[in-house]
Amino acid sequence: MSGPPLHGYFGISEVLAQLRADFPDVSVSKIRFLETEGLLTPARSPSGYRRFCAADVDRLRYILAAQRDHYLPLRVIRERLARLETDPAEYRGAAEPAVHQDPASYPGDGIQPGQLLSRRELVEAAGLTDALLTELETFGLLRRIGRQYAPEALQVARMAMALTAYGVEARHLRAVRAAAERETTMIESLVAPIQRQRGAGARDLAARTAGELAELVLGLHAALVDGALAEAGLVQGPVGEAPVGQSDSGRAARGVAGASA
Repeated sequence: MSGPPLHGYFGISEVLAQLRADFPDVSVSKIRFLETEGLLTPARSPSGYRRFCAADVDRLRYILAAQRDHYLPLRVIRERLARLETDPAEYRGAAEPAVHQDPASYPGDGIQPGQLLSRRELVEAAGLTDALLTELETFGLLRRIGRQYAPEALQVARMAMALTAYGVEARHLRAVRAAAERETTMIESLVAPIQRQRGAGARDLAARTAGELAELVLGLHAALVDGALAEAGLVQGPVGEAPVGQSDSGRAARGVAGASA
């Protein structure tokens, strides 16, 4: 039997009801995981049930938005939360972490666009553990160029890290890698005739065409996933929209390449 409710506090089901309009994928297990990672410390009722105050809900909104919209690793979210600790009311104005950015880069990581990364730089910038990085390499999600990693490896690593919050392991991502490789092979075969041309602009034309094809392929892929999930009754609206900053065809081409980097 539960103890008396704490005044001004919400149970976990009430918190889910408040958040699900903006974050339909949020779950009890997700909230519990964030608590075990030290990002959230709800109060407890005398009988041990979690009780959340309004500041806890605002903190959850901030964390979920940072993960969904910016693919930020928990380490970076934890650092940002620490800077907000002095004024919890700021969470209400900080549900979106500052400025929309390319998921492959955010302030403070010191990584420049196009920069090759050492193992240590990739681990620190993506918030990975050495063990997870090794697993991502083992299952072909990440590949080195000599002793370094391509710039796209950072986005792959961050997304893989974010997926671990849902129990996804590197071995589960082999199907994603295989699909990306098949899509990339198809695009390469389609632009091969252009690459064989000897004209001065053939290389640029091949790159533009590859980008346009990648955008179409990614859009088709997202639509197929949307449709399959809708048929299964798991979504109420589109889930495959491109992240902010990735609408141009050049980014789309890099997205396909990054998934198989």
